[in-house]
Amino acid sequence: MRIAILSDVHGNLFSLERVLAELSRESVDEIVCLGDVAATGPQPRETLLRLRSLNLPVVMGNTDCWLLNPTPERSTSRMYATPKKQEDPLKVEEIDFWCVKQLSSTDIDYLKTFKPTLEMLLGDGMKLLCFHGSPLSNKDIITATTKEEDLARMLSPVAPLMVGGHTHTQMLRHYNDIILLNPGSVGFPHQSMSSEGYVRNPPWAEYAIVCYNDGRLSIDFRRTRIDVKAVIEAAFVSGMPHAEWWARGWTI
Repeated sequence: MRIAILSDVHGNLFSLERVLAELSRESVDEIVCLGDVAATGPQPRETLLRLRSLNLPVVMGNTDCWLLNPTPERSTSRMYATPKKQEDPLKVEEIDFWCVKQLSSTDIDYLKTFKPTLEMLLGDGMKLLCFHGSPLSNKDIITATTKEEDLARMLSPVAPLMVGGHTHTQMLRHYNDIILLNPGSVGFPHQSMSSEGYVRNPPWAEYAIVCYNDGRLSIDFRRTRIDVKAVIEAAFVSGMPHAEWWARGWTI
């Protein structure tokens, strides 16, 4: 069984279409999305429409929850697990309120169908558990350096293979008998520039393919090049507020 794992599209339809075009040439049995699909990007409604057309299972992300109950927060905690240099909570919030205004009642109803977690059987007792932040909360942060005592708290229930998003960073980690996987972000990948002290959006879309067959598990991390200029142009023509500021986070 081959499953494509997508996460954190964030209203970037251009990058989503690039990934879907690549997957159309692959032999995958199912596509799963780990949430955060529409907020903080230039095409929230179009992205929801495209995902809905695929009839694929979607996990409820933290920004998906916020779109269902938008309230002023003045905080990036609901948006970025890894803060970006010169992050402006007010601008993020204004973009997200604009995203809310783009959504129809049908879009809202679709968001309400997203699940807190998704469980899949890959065969031979191999179970895949999907979530956004952790099985307990879509705001939890799991990274390669998260302390084991914190993992013990967050990973309940458990499965042999557990996949989550939220950090916008690809990760593979072992914890006890568990394999933890983060496919990265389709629409808003993060690349840490430690020497310069900030996080940028690199010119690619990220996802992963999990394959389980006859007791053999393989995990394929993907980075697909995108046309960043086209992504930025989509922001400028959409009417999204602070498009120029949003565009500055991308590397061309």
